[in-house]
Amino acid sequence: MYRFVGFYFFYWVSVEALKTLNYSISEEGGSRNAIGNINDAQLELPERGKKPNFRVLENSAPHLLDVDPNSGLLYTKQRIDRETLCKNSPKCVLSLEVFANDKDVCMIKVEILDINDNSPKFASDQIDIDISENASPGTRFPLTTAQDPDLGNNGLKTYRMRGDNGLFSLDIKSRGDGTKVPELVIQKALDREEQSHHTLILTAFDGGIPPRSANLQINIKVIDANDNSPVFEAKSYTVEIAENSPIGKMIIDLNATDADEGTNADVIYSFSGYASDQVWELFSIDSKTGIIQVKGNIDYEEIQMLEIDVQAEDEGPNPIPVHCKVTVLVTDVNDNFPSISFVSVRQGAISEASPPGTVIALVRVTDKDSGKNGQFQCWVLGNVPFKLEDNYDNFFTVVTSRPLDREIQDEYNITIIARDNGNPSLDSTNSFSVKILDENDNPPSFSKSMYALQVSANNIPGEYLGSVLAQDPDLGQNGTVSYSIFPSYIDSVSIYTYVSINPRNGAIYALRTFYYELTKYFEFKVIAKDLGSPHLESNATVRVSVLDVNNNAPVIVLPSLQNDTAEIYVPRNVGMGYIISTVRAMDIDFGESGRVTYEIIQESKDHLFEIDSVTGEIRLLNPHWEDIAPVVELIIKVTDNGKPSLSTVAKLIIKANSDCLGCYEEEDNVIGEQRDWDIYLPVLVALSAISIILFAAMVTIVVKCKKENKEVGPYNGRAAYTSQPKLGKMKNKKINKNDIMLVQSEIEEKNAMNVVSCPLLVTSPMYFDSQSRLPLSSSHSGVMYLTPTSNNQTESQGNVECHSHNNDTGQIRPSVENTSTWIPLTKICLV
Repeated sequence: MYRFVGFYFFYWVSVEALKTLNYSISEEGGSRNAIGNINDAQLELPERGKKPNFRVLENSAPHLLDVDPNSGLLYTKQRIDRETLCKNSPKCVLSLEVFANDKDVCMIKVEILDINDNSPKFASDQIDIDISENASPGTRFPLTTAQDPDLGNNGLKTYRMRGDNGLFSLDIKSRGDGTKVPELVIQKALDREEQSHHTLILTAFDGGIPPRSANLQINIKVIDANDNSPVFEAKSYTVEIAENSPIGKMIIDLNATDADEGTNADVIYSFSGYASDQVWELFSIDSKTGIIQVKGNIDYEEIQMLEIDVQAEDEGPNPIPVHCKVTVLVTDVNDNFPSISFVSVRQGAISEASPPGTVIALVRVTDKDSGKNGQFQCWVLGNVPFKLEDNYDNFFTVVTSRPLDREIQDEYNITIIARDNGNPSLDSTNSFSVKILDENDNPPSFSKSMYALQVSANNIPGEYLGSVLAQDPDLGQNGTVSYSIFPSYIDSVSIYTYVSINPRNGAIYALRTFYYELTKYFEFKVIAKDLGSPHLESNATVRVSVLDVNNNAPVIVLPSLQNDTAEIYVPRNVGMGYIISTVRAMDIDFGESGRVTYEIIQESKDHLFEIDSVTGEIRLLNPHWEDIAPVVELIIKVTDNGKPSLSTVAKLIIKANSDCLGCYEEEDNVIGEQRDWDIYLPVLVALSAISIILFAAMVTIVVKCKKENKEVGPYNGRAAYTSQPKLGKMKNKKINKNDIMLVQSEIEEKNAMNVVSCPLLVTSPMYFDSQSRLPLSSSHSGVMYLTPTSNNQTESQGNVECHSHNNDTGQIRPSVENTSTWIPLTKICLV
């Protein structure tokens, strides 16, 4: 027989509901008796494709009750005896916690109902009572009580006595705990001489249907009188004692006095005959002093109040005992720790992307103490991203309190602490672990926002330039970084033709040879992308600087060399320090690699000349040098400052000018003109750097020159042909730089400039072959070399004596037959 009482719902995230089911079953039933079916509680159905399942989480009597894991049937496992199971409890309840279909927690309580299966029972079949004959009517004698372990109506109800013959009567009293106590009352005075023994039958009845009973034979012996009995100070006493009081602790010191003398006044204390078993187990009384002490362990959770019946009698003949009642109130002591149990814990790891409030576990906390000692607070220990939320009936849920970050901590040991409000308080802890699952929430992070790499000019394609590094704290694919170059262009050329990157380690390699003269530096962006889904990425800028290398040797442009040799003619009678010539060298490298120094490494006669290491000016040290050596050979070395340095060597043959003895006037003019050249040469070199800006002005000058010299034929970029003016006009006229102009050729490329004769140059017996071009876009000193034709061609225009024009010394020297001489000219128009 079973009875379904009711249920109610309690929601949370992982557990759908908490239901309470109450059942009752009578004791003494056999095994496999059905009590009820948990499915009747309208549980949540299991997920599709899964069978119902029921798992017992906690069972107060696993040997008596169980639940079928498949059907949910609650049944008995053996015969249940309520009296054995709940000896001292008025209500016998068994409890179970069942986890149904992985969704519902069912709190099941089964009450064991009492049946009248026990008869009242006296401690013995008979008792002997000695009563003094002088006992006055109304004197009471407590009798032994019967015990019936059944409860309620099935327990002990009343007593009846027979065979009293009017001398005795039975009075039934109820104690505070509901126990029925029979007392024998003297109705009439006794006469030992008339009847010394009396036999009475005391019958105890319970309230069952039909009632059960037990008999006790009372043997009364009438004793000669001791006419004074002890007297207690009070009829009843109430004392308090804390549970777990130590053995031997005194509860009360009773005092009873007797007016008699001698042995009739000596009082003996004892527990009355109907004292309960608990009294005998927990307390002891000193028969001489009346002190009651603790004998056993007192537990408030088992008993809260106990009544002790004490009797006192003297040692005189035929004593008459007196009785008093001592009520012991047990006070609670905080002796039970809170109990923490995990009803359900989330299986597996929790994602770090889980929002705050995600349920991790269901926790139950209990404390067997009462009052403040049974009240408690619970919380999660430590600074962890979890907290407890109070739900119902000592149930708590562990939820996330803030966002999780696996990169900070990938596993937590969650410790629940429960502390009661006792004094001193008691606390308990219980723990479980939670692992954090990685999510792709971190983009790769470069160690620098800008990477500066360097590569030497003239590198080999495929050369390693450097590496970039991006780190991702995520795990697995989420933390695996792949590198790529962001599409871009450098001077309309794809960056993918410049460099490449290893997608795994970020190593950057050159795909071409870089020339410092063309590319000083370039920039591009590198993308670092993880392999998560969706992927995250970041970028950094890479700047590659091209370092100039010393790969060009200096080139001597002044004086004009043939076969690395030049002849320098020095006027006679010049003083010491006179600049006989200036050596000019160009190096198209940049920086220190393009800075040159000059030195004389060999001299046929020592200490006649010196050279300035910076300007290249060669000065005369001895004014009488021609007397020492009419011809001096100097080996000039021009060295750049690169590492390693490169150098160029030239031979200068210095001769005294003895071929033009009658040309002092013209020589002086030429020397003056040469000095003017020496003054303006640095300016002309500087102007060559900005020649593009002055291009428009040059064109205008060219047009003006053409208008003034219409007789001059057009220059075809190969040779300049002019009409032959009178030589007499040219003999005393100085050649001015304004008489020479460089104009753009009409048949050469757009960015080239050729030499054209101005009016004063057409008289020269030379004709120029302008195969070499002067590029307008050159960043260096624009120097071109003009090759004169052989003397045969010159003679066809007239038999005129020719003097070479030297830009450094201003000297006029005859041209050498059948010799080709290079004349350096800057990119300007000499008009």
